[in-house]
This record gives sequence, structure tokens and C-alpha cells, in this order.
Amino acid sequence: MLAISFPAVAFGTNCYLLAAAAGEECIIVDPGIGVEHTVRDILAEHRLRPAAVLLTHGHLDHVYSVTPVCGGDTAAYIHTDDRYRLADPLKTIDAGFVAMLEQQFGAQANWREPERVVELADRDRLSLAGLDVEVLHAPGHTEGSVMFALDRLPDGIAAGEDLDRTLISGDVLFAGSIGRTDLPGGSSAAMTRSLREVVLPLADSTLVLTGHGPATTLRRERSTNPYLQGL
Repeated sequence: MLAISFPAVAFGTNCYLLAAAAGEECIIVDPGIGVEHTVRDILAEHRLRPAAVLLTHGHLDHVYSVTPVCGGDTAAYIHTDDRYRLADPLKTIDAGFVAMLEQQFGAQANWREPERVVELADRDRLSLAGLDVEVLHAPGHTEGSVMFALDRLPDGIAAGEDLDRTLISGDVLFAGSIGRTDLPGGSSAAMTRSLREVVLPLADSTLVLTGHGPATTLRRERSTNPYLQGL
């Protein structure tokens, strides 16, 4: 599986492009702030065509570029419980932060919903761009936070390295940490349930591509992440 990642220009949100191979359709995950040009360059370099945009949740730093990146008939996929956040995520943030965005990008911050939005549910199975993706609902960071599971590994990572599957965890699980639960729609109780009932049952052989920061593995997080201890 071709897997390319890079951080957005604000908040270091990881944007992922996944495809069965170069020259094929691809999935774009979490197009955050200021990623349009980099996405366009990657698409051209690897001759990729967007088939869908998957959103792990509806926070601005993960969805800001979803509409320009989608374009045309490409749909944005988001869990039903976070669908409302696509109405206008700018309304949920401080005016000072909006002003900072405008100063950094030299344009008025604005929002337009994607033309096509597909609502996701827990354990949905998607076949997109030649890839099979399972949706794992894991609320806590937001009501509709999800993780995306694939039974494939990025090119260059051999199954013999004790890894055989990939999880895009959004802001549920980080290397050594978890997503915060003190923002509107967050819940520490829901996060604990998600960690215990959704994250911990996953196989140790899972490569974890996080919403912020470096990749990790379930084996490493199970043994070292303080938020998973005692669950």
C-alpha cells in the first residue's frame, strides 16, 4: 500500500494519502489547515486520483481543507455524531484564532461544506480506491471520533517486522498519549470506554498512524502508554 503523510501547517495535524499503488485512485485522510498545495503536488507526483476524503472527526484542524481537497464528485466521509461539525467549524473556535489564520494565510477565513457528505457508523466496511477500510467508532475526543483500520501495511514495512495491519487513529491514540477530552463534545468517561473496548482489543501487530506526532504500534502503546495502563 502506498502511504504518504505530512503535517499540516498549523497544529501539526497529520494528513495521509493512501492508495493500492501509484497511478491509482487514493484516499485522503484528515486534510487540515493549509494542505491543499502539498496534496496537489503529491497527487501529481504519484499520478493519484482522489476517490474519497475520510475524516477521523470534525475538529477544524482535521477538516479545514476538506472542501477544496474534495472537489467534484469526491465525497467526504464522517461519523454521524460529528456530521454537525461540518456545518461551520469556524463558529466553534475563538475569534482571535480565526484572525491568526487570516494573518498567516493572507485571506479571509471562510467555510463551505463539501457538496457530498457520507455519514459513517461503527463497524462500517468501506471499499475505496482498491482498499478495504473498517470504521471503528471511538468517542471521547469528540462524539463522532473514529479510527480507520486496514489489513495492509505501507510499502517499506515488512510483515516480518511483527506488523500486519494499519490503524489510522486520529486524535484517539497518540504515541505515549491520547486526545484531550476537555473540548466541547469531549468526554473522559467515553474516552476510557473507547480505550478499553475499542483500542485495547486490537492486535499488537497493528501499526498506528496518529493524528499528531509520530507513528507507533499497539504493542508499544499497550506496554508503555500511561493512559492504557490499568484498563
